[in-house]
Amino acid sequence: MRIAMVSEHASPLACITGEDAGGQNVHVAELATALARRGHEVVVYTRRADTTTPDRVPFTEGVRVDHLRAGPAAPVAKDHLPPHMPAFGRGLRRAWSWWRPDVVHAHFWMSGMAAIPAAEALDIPVLQTFHALGSVKRRFQGAADTSPPERCEVERTVARKSTMVVATSREERSELLTWGVHPERVAVVPCGVDTERFSPFGPVATRAMGPRVLSLGRMVPRKGVDTVIRAMEKVPGAELIVAGGPRPEDMEDDPEVCRLRTLAARLDLAERVRFLGSVDRAEVPTLIRSADVAVNTPWYEPFGLSTLESMACGVPVIASRVGGHKDTVVPGETGLLVPPRAPGSLAESLRHLLADPAERAAFAESSRRRVDELYSWAEVARATEECYLALARPEPPRPRISSERAVERTLGTAFAGGDN
Repeated sequence: MRIAMVSEHASPLACITGEDAGGQNVHVAELATALARRGHEVVVYTRRADTTTPDRVPFTEGVRVDHLRAGPAAPVAKDHLPPHMPAFGRGLRRAWSWWRPDVVHAHFWMSGMAAIPAAEALDIPVLQTFHALGSVKRRFQGAADTSPPERCEVERTVARKSTMVVATSREERSELLTWGVHPERVAVVPCGVDTERFSPFGPVATRAMGPRVLSLGRMVPRKGVDTVIRAMEKVPGAELIVAGGPRPEDMEDDPEVCRLRTLAARLDLAERVRFLGSVDRAEVPTLIRSADVAVNTPWYEPFGLSTLESMACGVPVIASRVGGHKDTVVPGETGLLVPPRAPGSLAESLRHLLADPAERAAFAESSRRRVDELYSWAEVARATEECYLALARPEPPRPRISSERAVERTLGTAFAGGDN
């Protein structure tokens, strides 16, 4: 099967260079690779953000990355990309006119915005994975949400016009159903984890004496790291390692790091809370294995990849009862779930788990088994392939050229004046 993946701002090549490789970059890279191993031909389309980048770059066997011109050949902040999506979409249509995919898989709302007009014009089915929903982000972040104001409206249009939406959690599926998307058009396929890299076996980072609690993730308020710090006040003798955020040399100027350090000092925890800053991805499993418990307590979380990575490494987890955590963590079997923004409940769970090595070992074993069964990239690729096959048509469909402008107007009226 020919599979076109559209990832307008998150290139899988970032996973090779190590530059700006976020969750979507990793997801697209790993899923494309796993699908190629199943015998499919995959092309990932992303925006050219560098004048020196070739138009076409081999990624791995069966996968290549094509760079399309849309906007300046320079880095553009994600929130400033929507005006360039019509041009990106026209580039997709030109590409698919000579290399016709059997199915298009768009990642993130802007990818869907660009892909749907091109795919509709050629009568190609589109699967959409949002990775995060603007409506949920706005609900929890309010004025702090930096997304373009038109995001929510465009997202709803993308969801309704996609042939199928692939949600990464049951909670996301429930949100999509409130938009009027038909239940039969929303499948749930989770994110995956590299079970060879993230495993209980391998080097372990050095650590001080006493229990170690790990908080791993982006350094933004919604991740709830302040909840973990407040909980540590009632977990005597344990150290907290906070990993993620800016580079170590830039931490002094980071507002969120400064806020959290001030909180730790005010609670007399400065000696027990250590901030590492960003950690090289290759070193993340080594750090996870050094922890007795991994904690992830965001206010909201589309999926919660760091929780899954800790489970894959055989480290028991405590996570907030939100988003994808409600799917990945089985309370009392693979870890514990606590309410968000509840340091008292978190402290109680930490004290209980740190005091019971046998329960931690049982959680660790069950966690790894659950990851192997449900969240390996091989399993995620198999489940995604099922979605593709459900939409693939036995005969070549007839192009519907006349619908292209109508769809483009629906999705991107505000950006019709974008670059060519």
